[in-house]
Formats: sequence, structure tokens, C-alpha cells
Amino acid sequence: MLRNSPGFYSYAVFEHLEEWPPFSLPQVRIVFKLRKDKFHYMAVADNRQRFMPLPEDRLLDRGQPLATPEAVLLVNPVEPEFKGEVDDKYQYSSENKDLKVHGWISLNPPVGFWQITPSSEFRSGGPIKQNLTSHVGPYCLAMFLSAHYAGEDLVLKLNPGEPWKKVFGPVFLYLNSVSSEDNAFSLWEDAKDQMLRETQNWPYSFPASEDFPKPDQRGKVCGRLEVQDRYVSYEPIPANGAYIGLAPLGDVGSWQRECKGYQFWTRADEDGNFTIDNIRTGEYNICAWVPSFIGDYKYDVVVNITEGCDISLGDLRYEPLRNGPTLWEIGIPDRTAAEFYIPDPDPKYINKLYVNHPDRYRQYGLWERYADLYPDGDLVFTVGISDYKNDWFFAQVNRKKEDGTYQGTTWQIKFLLRDVDHTGTYTLRLALATAHLAELQVRVNDPKSDPPLFTTGEIGHDNTIARHGIHGLYRLYNIDVAGVELVEGENIIFPTQAMNTDPLQGIMYDYIRLECPPTTSS
Repeated sequence: MLRNSPGFYSYAVFEHLEEWPPFSLPQVRIVFKLRKDKFHYMAVADNRQRFMPLPEDRLLDRGQPLATPEAVLLVNPVEPEFKGEVDDKYQYSSENKDLKVHGWISLNPPVGFWQITPSSEFRSGGPIKQNLTSHVGPYCLAMFLSAHYAGEDLVLKLNPGEPWKKVFGPVFLYLNSVSSEDNAFSLWEDAKDQMLRETQNWPYSFPASEDFPKPDQRGKVCGRLEVQDRYVSYEPIPANGAYIGLAPLGDVGSWQRECKGYQFWTRADEDGNFTIDNIRTGEYNICAWVPSFIGDYKYDVVVNITEGCDISLGDLRYEPLRNGPTLWEIGIPDRTAAEFYIPDPDPKYINKLYVNHPDRYRQYGLWERYADLYPDGDLVFTVGISDYKNDWFFAQVNRKKEDGTYQGTTWQIKFLLRDVDHTGTYTLRLALATAHLAELQVRVNDPKSDPPLFTTGEIGHDNTIARHGIHGLYRLYNIDVAGVELVEGENIIFPTQAMNTDPLQGIMYDYIRLECPPTTSS
């Protein structure tokens, strides 16, 4: 606690000594449970705030359990206004980059309780990893480490003989108040202002722990990133809006599964310029991904951060995977399925907050709507005629049969070719936004070919579909399609989600592209 500070700070230092046995750590968080008779209004973002049900409403005499333990249909709530709504804590998840302040407001007395996270350096999984915020209880969480929307890949596993130490936090627990209940909702605006002050003061100078480096014990990196895709532009393109970060050493894209060290992220400006400061000392990879382009970038030189350093990397160039010009594409390469068709929820399973809301995918049970929309056959998408915003369902899920079992689904992508290079190799790029206990098989022009042209094998423990997300771990698959597999005229690609024991299994696509064989002319 600091003098004249309206709140308190909290942090933890976790350590695993070399001589200790192996250990797995799936979740680290600080949990605050507030008074249920006082705190009824929850705020997570400007457009995600509402009065919340009571914890009793989730009990069996008042709530009906749904497909997952977290989801409950409120059938006899204490306050009738919530009757018929679904409550599920995962409907209020946020990405790390947006998870800076959230909490609760009491109207009598008009007091706010807020959890402020001034930096994400100690969080795992990168800037768009999703974490819980606040939910019915009333609970307010400070999430440091979780496997949510990722699964086993983000469980921290310490091996025998592996020393490890990490500082989680500090985070700030902020309390504010106003004199009149009429102004109670202004407490959210004040909490956002306090969050800005906390982020501007990061890294804090007051923690006594020697494991938390002070501002003058950290370093800085700057540079400029551009993209070179010869089939998009002859000249390099500034990496406008690129996510650029420093992460512990690893393979390309390993940052989204890394959970033992620290990560430091920013976004490039419209010219691709970026600056990352307040970096802890150590060796890092420079990592990036660029909206509108597939794949991951990793700088091929290890960056060594020392106390007080100011490193200029100059111009960096990312060359995304590309073999030939684009024949067709479906979606936007942004690592989410948000651009695809998201149906209205079943009227029985509404969360009123997300009616006519940009995050309509957060409604419960949307996976069940697939069979309603496609009762007699699976999705067919015709290139040049269909529109992915309306004709590509946001998740490829299983279909429930009359006997209560499930069957996998096979979609069709139809496209015309006037000319085919039978001696060349076409390339199919499949970028997935998430997968859960799924197997994606791909066949070309023969839906029964065995074996398929390509299979991922079983992939994913993201659980994104059940948890009302729109992305989890990013996966990119590059599939060679021999020209002899294609015909002049209509061709069909058959993507099959083959795992079929559970309604919540499935995948979400980020982006699909078919490339011609490489061209030799300029």
C-alpha cells in the first residue's frame, strides 16, 4: 500500500528450485469475491457492462445446467428480469491486450472495486490470448496464467532439474466512490483514468523484491517492419498494425504457446515503425504477425537486452509464405473467425448484453444452430458466387443425429478453372483460428478418397466453441495439390471435420487460399 493511494498492489514471485521434482502449473490468478448484497453491476469494457444475476440463481432450484458446467439457464432467478437468460463466465472473457481494467459497482453505497493490470509482460500466450475477467459471484479475477482457449499447450510444465522463477504482477486493486448513487456509473470512467495513470507509471519503482527490475534496469528496442509479398506488391509494404513483440527463444510462432518467461508487445504504426520499452534483461526473439497476411515472422538474430540499452534494429522484412498468385481466397487472415457468418442464438438461450452487439459470437449454443441452418446437407460454398460473410458458418462442428449420436461434417468449396497446369503444383493454405479435439481432412474432387490428400491428425484442446470465443491457438497448414488432381471446369475441395463424439468438437477457420503454381514471368 502507498500513502494516499486509493487501493493496494499485489504480486507474487513463483520459484522452482533445480533440486525439486517436476511440477505442472495450469493456472495462476488472484481471486476476489465481493459482497453479493452490494456489488451488482459489472463492467469489463465500454460496451460490455450490465447488472448481473446473483450466485443463488445458478443453483439447481433456480437454474438449469446446460452443455458445460459453467453455463446455466436462469429459470427462476431471485430477480425476475434475468429469467430466460444464460449465465456463463466465459461470455465475459477478454484478450490480454484489452484486459487492463474491469470490476464491479455498488449502488448503495456508490463504490467501485476494480482490478487494473498495467502491463501484460508476465502474462502468457501473447496479446490476443483470452483470459477470464469478472463474473457472477460477484468475482473479480487477476489472471496471470491460464490454459483457457489453448489447452495443454499453455500448461506450465517444469522438468526435473529445471530451475525457474517468475514475477506475476504487480496489479492494482483500485477503489473509488461518489457521493450520489445517481453518479455511480461514472466510477467506470474514473477507473479507466486510473488505469491510464498506472500504465504510465509502469514499471513501478516501489516493489521491494530484487526480482522486479526498476525502470533504469530495463532496455528498449525500436525498428521498422515491412512485408514483401511479390504477388501483392512489387515494392515492400509497411506492416501497418502489425503485432510485434519480444518473447523467449523458440521456434517461429512459439510465443503463443510460451508460458515460462516474459513477453513484451506493441503494435506498429501505419508506416511499420515500432518501439518497445521497459524490457527485462535477457535474450529474446523478435516476433510478429501482420493482419491481412498469413503466418508468423521471427527475426533471425537473437536480441540481447541489457540494463539501459537502446537498440535500433533498422528495417526488418517479413516474407509470408507464398508459392504463386491467388486463385481464390475465403476470409481475412486476422487469426479470428469473426468475419464469417455468426447466427442469431436460439431465443431460449439469450444473454441480453450481446443482442445487437459486435461480439455476437459470445451467445450460448451457437454450435447447435448449424444443424438448424443446414438440416438436409452440409455447407456448400461456391467461389465467385457465395459471400463468406453470409455463407460460411463460423465453425465447422458436428451434426447431432436422431439417435443422439454425432456425425462429422464435410463442407464443399466449389470453384471453376478454365485452364489447369497439370504438371505444376497448386498450394492450398489453410489457416485455423482454433481447434478442439478435431481432425481436419482434405480431399479434392473425390469425397471418398482414402486416404485423404491431407489430414491434420487429432488437434486442439482450445475449447473455444464451448467458451463462446472466436479464436484460440493459430494453426497454419500448407497443402500441395498436384495439377493432375484438378480438372478444367468445376472442381470441389472437401474439408471434413472427422472427430464426432461430442457436440463441442470442431474448428474455426481464419483464412483459406488456393495458389497457382509459381509463375516464371515478372
